Amino acid sequence: MRLVAEFTTEPFHGEGEPPAHALAALHAAEHADLDVEFGPLGTTVRGEGDQVVHALADVLRAALSHGASRVTLQVEPADVDDDPDDDEPDD
Repeated sequence: MRLVAEFTTEPFHGEGEPPAHALAALHAAEHADLDVEFGPLGTTVRGEGDQVVHALADVLRAALSHGASRVTLQVEPADVDDDPDDDEPDD
């Protein structure tokens, strides 16, 4: 089963370069060879279930050891439809 995980690290920093804890979490996800999208409000990763689960442990360790005071995480199967009212089939 493929999984999608979204995580954010805190404390947030406004404008400028991302904080060290956000970059450390990003690098841990990239090192796990996941599909990664890094954005200003968090990071999304996609991959095979076991690969994602194992990588998330490294993401948590990296973020917390680089100054994160909190990591918020959501995980769901990759085939979950984000809009339950949408009757159109996914392509």
